Amino acid sequence: MKRIGFQFKVRQDKMAEYMELHKNVWPEMQQALRESGWHNYSLFIRPDGFIFGYFESDGNLAEAQAKMAVTDVNTRWQEFMAQYMPENLRPDETFMELENYFHLD
Repeated sequence: MKRIGFQFKVRQDKMAEYMELHKNVWPEMQQALRESGWHNYSLFIRPDGFIFGYFESDGNLAEAQAKMAVTDVNTRWQEFMAQYMPENLRPDETFMELENYFHLD
């Protein structure tokens, strides 16, 4: 299982609403993530809207995103969440994978 870290940014003026929505992520979105191989998925946010995401998967970020891209619920979720992103882009279009250079078991 590969550890995957990525980053993106949300609009500061929309952070509270964005975080509130993540308290109740659509059950079908959660199921699609699980079925697409996203395990131990977590999001962390700084006060300036910078987000660090982490999950474990068999492949890299692009492969994990490709599995999600074929699901209808992902399309709906990403389009809905675009309002919280700078320039109204879909969040999954702004993810930047980070290099995992150290791990302590």
